[in-house]
Amino acid sequence: METSELLKKVRQIEIKTRGLSRNIFAGQYHSAFKGRGMAFSEVREYQYGDDVRDIDWNVTARHHKPYIKVFEEERELTVMLLVDVSASRNFGAVGEMKKSVMIEVAATLAFSAIQNNDKIGVIFFSDKIEKFIPPKKGRKHILYIIRELIDFRPESTGTSLNTVLEYMTNAIKKRCTAFLISDFITAENYKNTLSIASRKHDVVGIQIYDRRETELPDVGLIKMFDAERGTENWVDSSSRRVRDRYGRWWTERQNTMLDYMRKSNTDLASIATDDDYVKVLISLFQRRN
Repeated sequence: METSELLKKVRQIEIKTRGLSRNIFAGQYHSAFKGRGMAFSEVREYQYGDDVRDIDWNVTARHHKPYIKVFEEERELTVMLLVDVSASRNFGAVGEMKKSVMIEVAATLAFSAIQNNDKIGVIFFSDKIEKFIPPKKGRKHILYIIRELIDFRPESTGTSLNTVLEYMTNAIKKRCTAFLISDFITAENYKNTLSIASRKHDVVGIQIYDRRETELPDVGLIKMFDAERGTENWVDSSSRRVRDRYGRWWTERQNTMLDYMRKSNTDLASIATDDDYVKVLISLFQRRN
């Protein structure tokens, strides 16, 4: 994309998503994704009346007199956007392309985080880690993220949720809120990595899908292209058996995803490309209050 066209697109996304996060999500985001409570600040000598449960025994042993840990309220969050950039996002038959919806959802969440004085970072992933943008604050940082969301070109085409969840779990040391934005089209079993990530971080799944992916229309012989594998196959969609088999594949895949989310206590929002994603996000926020 040419620089002038890219800057124009960045500006359009900024105006729309910043307005949404400011006017519609005011208060919703803050109450749904609260700070982590109390964070360690420093140690000081024990004083009469201090809670003995706060004694730091290592420091106490070194100085031969009691020291306690001092905590302070931790208000700001670190928010990570885990954004699927695999080839399957470049599909759109009903409404917008999946990629376009992913960009707007990610940008809206980013502006919501910044307005709550949270740091925001991004991990772009396919079947490998494509790019890591460390969490920071500020409008300049947000605009850089939006530019990358629009114009980033991945090296690979596949999808590995295990790879990004493992990377995030290891790379982000303190507990964060992580939005996993993907179409979740993958054959891998990611139940264990999702459970491990969800124990350390607050993980929220955001599925972006096209309604045409949920069923095969009866339109005769059609050529289907697998963007992630780069393969083409002819399919007879006039066959009820073929359409039913495709329908079962989608239903089983959805049920597996929901099962993984439920067993790992991970919230999930599913957004179709022709949905009003604002309503879906508000519903997600309200469920968490």
